[in-house]
Amino acid sequence: MVTSAPGPRPPTIADVARAAGVSRTTVSHALNGLGKVDPRTRERVRRVATELGYRPNLRAQRLRRGQAKAIALASSMPFAVAGGPSRLGFYMEVAAAAAESALLHDYALVLVPPVQSGSALYSVDIDGAIVVEPDVDDAAAAQLRERGLPYVTLGRPVSPGEDVPYVDLRGGLVAELLLRHLHEQGAVRPALIVGAGSRHSSVDAVAAYERLAKEYGWTPIVVRVPESGGEQAGYERCAELLAEHPEVDAVCALVDAFAVGAVRAIRDRGRAVPDDVMVVTRYDGLRARTCEPPLTAVDLHLDRAASDAVELLLGRLRGDTGTPSVAVPPEPRVIARASSLRTARTARM
Repeated sequence: MVTSAPGPRPPTIADVARAAGVSRTTVSHALNGLGKVDPRTRERVRRVATELGYRPNLRAQRLRRGQAKAIALASSMPFAVAGGPSRLGFYMEVAAAAAESALLHDYALVLVPPVQSGSALYSVDIDGAIVVEPDVDDAAAAQLRERGLPYVTLGRPVSPGEDVPYVDLRGGLVAELLLRHLHEQGAVRPALIVGAGSRHSSVDAVAAYERLAKEYGWTPIVVRVPESGGEQAGYERCAELLAEHPEVDAVCALVDAFAVGAVRAIRDRGRAVPDDVMVVTRYDGLRARTCEPPLTAVDLHLDRAASDAVELLLGRLRGDTGTPSVAVPPEPRVIARASSLRTARTARM
């Protein structure tokens, strides 16, 4: 039996030490930023390691340091609203950007399915986590606290006494931008549809809606929908809303799944979008862009927000006291589409 010859042996730390004329300990310190190594020696060791094609044994490093070199992305938000049947949506866009940012710092990102209860986060080998839009008494945050693991949140935490670093997604401002857009398009009886929980996006949106209702003389109509019901729950609650309040001429459905369901409900009642009822939503994702008509939504700069969350978490892991406790992504921006553009539609007629 003929076997192929083994490939060349990968270079080891001993090979780097021999080529650089230093000890293995010096190589380890130079490559990992440890100890007191002369800058010229550190540079020489790194150059030799690169020339030899040396790659550190990451598993051995993790065992030696007691680090997993992995962080988790977790949320209690069900896939019915966070991802949908395709699993593509808000949560996965955050995951892709966070994974890229984490890898730049030599960390892996562990994607955890929606955390409700049980042991979802108890058995995962991680150093810390990013919790996406936590609810009051959030299950993911609770499990991390029980394990004594540091975490940051994407979105303002809402549980009393929960003092953790967070990325401010500015839920109030986002809702205000959407509602002012509806006002500019002629809405006089807009309704607000939000999730039934108390995530920051819902809490802040309701506050902004009530404030603008006073400013514009609107009669406030707030509809709360269970997140687990997804698009169908949005459809059913919007159908009930229109039956009870036929005068409603605009719907701000904060969750994109609810917004798509609302469009179906409006049409099934024989009304047109946007001529009879305008529809807008918060997240400019796949649902918003492929809905018919396409939904007016907001650019939340999720790539930057996810990257900021990774930086906040890694700052905590390093014990960096200079890391801020709050990160603020760029200003959100309304992307107006056919679901709410009455003015442009009227001008063409």
